[in-house]
Amino acid sequence: MKFLKRILRIVLFIIAIPVLYLVVSFILMAIPVNSSETTNPTHTIYLGTNGVHLDISMAIEDVDSTLLSGLKYYDHDKYLSFGWGDENFYLNTPTWGDLTFENAFGAVFLKSSSLVHITKYRSARTYWIPIKVTDVQLKQLNEYLQNSFQKDENGEKIILADKGYTNYDDFYRANGSYSLFTTCNTWANTAFKRSGLKACVWTPFDFGLLWKYEE
Repeated sequence: MKFLKRILRIVLFIIAIPVLYLVVSFILMAIPVNSSETTNPTHTIYLGTNGVHLDISMAIEDVDSTLLSGLKYYDHDKYLSFGWGDENFYLNTPTWGDLTFENAFGAVFLKSSSLVHITKYRSARTYWIPIKVTDVQLKQLNEYLQNSFQKDENGEKIILADKGYTNYDDFYRANGSYSLFTTCNTWANTAFKRSGLKACVWTPFDFGLLWKYEE
């Protein structure tokens, strides 16, 4: 009987961890940051998702010269979309059909390198959510994105040659490590917080930040 009680306690503890994670996530997602309306916005950025992972998109003309330096794009490209995530997960899980337990476990629980993922577009996508921003907010967002890149000894961004999924995207080495508490969506939410834009206190999920702009 004591053995069964001990097993039951272990099972309940294992169940309680993800439940607690979800409860805390929803509480912190519900608390707004920078909730006041933006006054006199002069630019538009975009928030998009593939259903799980958030990307921040900007017209190339709104990407400042420091951030644009070292990025691969073509004359006909009009928008750049920025995402951040675990290197192994990004490179070995191009679609959700490629997801394995090993990749998911490594991304969430093991310290690993990260990448910035940039996708190039010739036009804005209809599913992107447009967000009006001021000159100051745009400047702060550019700085946050620039600081997300890992640099070489010459201060240049480090591109992973021929690692993109298509001809329209590329991966660059990034700062930070993915975890349960620092996800791709946490990165995007932090970008908004530091830029003075409406955001959540914290969110590991894409819909946390999306809700703030779909209300």
